[in-house]
Amino acid sequence: MKGLRLGALMLLLASASIATAQPQGSRGGAPGNFDFYVLSLSWSATFCNTEGRSRDSRQCDAGRNPGFVVHGLWPQYEHGYPSFCGPSGRNPSRANIDEALEVLPDAGLARHQWRKHGSCSGLSPSGYFAETRKARARVSIPPPFVAPRHGARWSTREIEQAFIAINPGLRPDMMSVTCKRGMLEEVRICMTRDLRGFRPCQEVDRDSCRAPDVMIPPAL
Repeated sequence: MKGLRLGALMLLLASASIATAQPQGSRGGAPGNFDFYVLSLSWSATFCNTEGRSRDSRQCDAGRNPGFVVHGLWPQYEHGYPSFCGPSGRNPSRANIDEALEVLPDAGLARHQWRKHGSCSGLSPSGYFAETRKARARVSIPPPFVAPRHGARWSTREIEQAFIAINPGLRPDMMSVTCKRGMLEEVRICMTRDLRGFRPCQEVDRDSCRAPDVMIPPAL
């Protein structure tokens, strides 16, 4: 009897472990099988100050990207997210990349976003980049973040409130503000699969920066 109870306990613990072991970024997945999208908006000056210039990224050319740029549109699960779903058999054509560059700052980034995230969308490259443009058009950028000439310190709550003020339906539990080396890194906004509205995303929201405030470098 004791052995049976011990075996049942081990089985229960193993089941709980499987249920909770969803990785943050599970490589692979069924294309089109996800719960919602995350639109990731990167503060270009922070990227360039921390790594972009060392990569000689065109994104960092003076005047090219003065504020927020689209990092990507990411299919997401309620817990974790799929990535590199494939083989997709559909690589972006030159025409697809030209479409992507209407909203993404760099061809290399566009190709990476397709491989890592777009391949999980269930869409063609053209369809995925069209959805990325649609998502970006759905979000308004607060005036203080449109090509600011001077740096400033903001709290993450102030940044969230600035976005909420001009994006009806957006709430703090539908977004996160991330930081890197004490600077604003990204604003990530959770959107429904049809991109018609915003939606809560507890796991994404928990990734918000814990610092009391962040530096926002001036636009390039």
